[in-house]
Amino acid sequence: MSAFFFYTLFYILISGCIVYPPIEFVSAGLTIKDIFSNWLGSENEFFIQYHIRRSALTLFIHSMLPFVFLFSFFSLGYTFGLILFGHLDAIEVLLGHANLWIIFITCTVLLPSYTSYKILTWSMNNWNKHPIAQNIAVYCNSTNNNSNRISWTTVASDINIEYRRIDKTIITTNSIICIIATDNWIIKVLPYKIMIAHQNDAILIVNRSDTHEMSPMTRGEVQFINIEVKSTRIGSQPFDIRLNALDFKNLQDKISRPITILQNITFHKTLLEKFIDSFKEQVQENPYYEYTEEVSQCIGCMQALSNVKLYKLCSNDIGNGNPADCMVCSCRPMWCIDCMAKWFASRQDEAAPETWLSSKCTCPGCRAQFCILDVCLIQPM
Repeated sequence: MSAFFFYTLFYILISGCIVYPPIEFVSAGLTIKDIFSNWLGSENEFFIQYHIRRSALTLFIHSMLPFVFLFSFFSLGYTFGLILFGHLDAIEVLLGHANLWIIFITCTVLLPSYTSYKILTWSMNNWNKHPIAQNIAVYCNSTNNNSNRISWTTVASDINIEYRRIDKTIITTNSIICIIATDNWIIKVLPYKIMIAHQNDAILIVNRSDTHEMSPMTRGEVQFINIEVKSTRIGSQPFDIRLNALDFKNLQDKISRPITILQNITFHKTLLEKFIDSFKEQVQENPYYEYTEEVSQCIGCMQALSNVKLYKLCSNDIGNGNPADCMVCSCRPMWCIDCMAKWFASRQDEAAPETWLSSKCTCPGCRAQFCILDVCLIQPM
């Protein structure tokens, strides 16, 4: 019976990959938009019309999955597979539940039938009743006077024009959802529809953040934030944007409206902020450096007191002539830990941030090479 279970599970996994394609499917072009690209047209030229067709096609294909499974079950291919695995008894058991099969068959036929009816209804009058067109129609009235109402296709044309520009910001949150920010619009692309908000009417609030450990051994973690987007337009639908906290700055730079961050929400807005926190955590584990003299202000920010000293603690031997080894720094404490972390990050390879903590840097004063194990907090005597 286990072979029968895994054979059936294969069908479920394939369906899951169609609904939520993994990276491998996306890379291989095995997604609905890639397979039917010739029919869908150009997303860059006609963004709104493209997604209207894509959403309708996606909904129809998803509704057909139970019917395809049913057809596969009664097809020679599926039956031959069960015979090949020696599970004729499984066929008898499954076919023995007649009432359940009647309900399942009815649902598999009605679901695509109803979906086809809805798509046909949407397509009438140039897709006026499609959910995407309905969302755009909210912005057809530039004032409160309905006499100034324009067609939704006019607004769609404006969105298409802005999407063609190269300065738009596109953030892909997963394989089926992406966030697009143009000069005037905030767009969330979903499998069956798109949500839009005009920037002039939008209110953006960061209302939640969560952190997930990716690698406990290396303290690798990823932060996600949730941004609620609400429009003051009557009839508009609010929506949420969930994205990696490191993408927040890219979105913020393209949004003309201020993004409100609730007081109880903290997150790393940039990769540098994340590195500074990791740098400080590592330095906290290093031994303290006893310092008897009076410390001065940090020469980097001129605000905080100098609180770190470069003191060789790593295992590299001194004087062996290897230029990659850490060296002894004779400079007095002149930097605060935040500025030292920023200096350390500025000397690293921007294309490989995962290597920053394990890399080396040179002292900003004497140019002696050091690693993060050589950075010590000062302990006044």
